[in-house]
Amino acid sequence: MLGATLNQADYISRLKDELDRIDPAAMQRWSDLLYEAWEHGRFVYVFGNGGSATSATHFCEDLGKSSLRESDLQDESKKRLKIMSLTDNVGWMLAVGNDVGYEDIFAQQLMNYGQAGDLVLAISGSGNSPNIVKAVDWANRHGLMTFGISGFNGGKLKEMQTDGIHVELNDMGMVESIHLCLFHWVLNDVFARINHEGRYAK
Repeated sequence: MLGATLNQADYISRLKDELDRIDPAAMQRWSDLLYEAWEHGRFVYVFGNGGSATSATHFCEDLGKSSLRESDLQDESKKRLKIMSLTDNVGWMLAVGNDVGYEDIFAQQLMNYGQAGDLVLAISGSGNSPNIVKAVDWANRHGLMTFGISGFNGGKLKEMQTDGIHVELNDMGMVESIHLCLFHWVLNDVFARINHEGRYAK
């Protein structure tokens, strides 16, 4: 835990250094995949454990609502991004965890929903969570695009994902913070493309 050993200024300095190490091209590809999902009417499924589970909820809420202008939210004809956080189906997760196994809580949902061409955003600090690995394996074998969002050394997720973004840092709190920080740029970029604003203005 970096915050246990670094003072405030040093922690912020380290955070800046880690942000500077991020691959901007991976951020752009993340945005590209989301925009393409919107463009082609494909579904996006997001999931993770612990703090990454709440990040999945956050990603889903923001992309579902904030990829549109506020003035367009009441327009029923407006094309929307089809996105679902698999971490929010609590009853289903508990039933699968109890009756089948915790490692199946996301894969079982994908078996009901996922189709070839859909996009999976799998968030895992370690990259080794069995339920993440099992869901990504299922998605890969059934023609879904898998984008991993990882930390530490990337673990199994980094090895098996179709594409992804990696925060090479052995501190879960800072990894999770960076994931959210990067996501908000991705959200803004997707919004700008969908709504033809900013650098995508026509």
